[in-house]
Amino acid sequence: MTRAAIIIRAQDEGKQGYEKVFLFLREKLLEGVLRPGDLLLPERELAEHLEVSRPVVREALRALAMIGVVEIRERVGTFVKKPDASVLGDIFAFTLAQDGGVIEDIMQARVAIECQAIRLACQRITPQDLEDISRALLAIKETIDSPQDGGMADFQFHSAIVRASKSDTLISMYKAMQPLFIRLHTERRGVVERDPDLKLQIIEDHRKIFRALAEKDEQSADEQLRIHFQIGDERRYQATFKTALK
Repeated sequence: MTRAAIIIRAQDEGKQGYEKVFLFLREKLLEGVLRPGDLLLPERELAEHLEVSRPVVREALRALAMIGVVEIRERVGTFVKKPDASVLGDIFAFTLAQDGGVIEDIMQARVAIECQAIRLACQRITPQDLEDISRALLAIKETIDSPQDGGMADFQFHSAIVRASKSDTLISMYKAMQPLFIRLHTERRGVVERDPDLKLQIIEDHRKIFRALAEKDEQSADEQLRIHFQIGDERRYQATFKTALK
């Protein structure tokens, strides 16, 4: 059954026009006052509640629709929907394209998500999860000489770990940043292509991580993953330095 959303007038009167409507609706969505499936008040009533014009309300709703937060159905109304994480991933990707310095922050976010995910995975992992991770490990071995395919294999391995955590929040965050994480993996495989000695180490790192997961050893899994990240960062910096000297 569709739940009609009741919206109480915002206390903050500091915002005006489009920004006021957009921020108010965003606040209600984040607070959980509005939930997926809820039917918003008609534009006319929203405009009256917020003391703005109907065109302003319409513009704000269209902006929310573009990022997948609401769905506007002609002659029916505007419904709250669960955002598609892939849309957020596109936004992150566009941000990165404008600011190359963001990549370090993205890497730190990846470390935070995966290290928590792998600890939860050790508690919640299933035989199917282990099979998925094992299959990804095999793909890493088979694609070690291909930056593009290898980067995707790396991503599949790590994303399988996040899925094994069974944490909807971590999985959603990881999926939202998927395009950037794939880029990180691909760039690292480019370093591997220039440093053949790193190939065996990458395979062994992933094998150790898989073994710790199979044994459900939370401490070892976390340590192996952090070592893997640290070595990857060191090799990436070394490769960047060597390239700069040429």
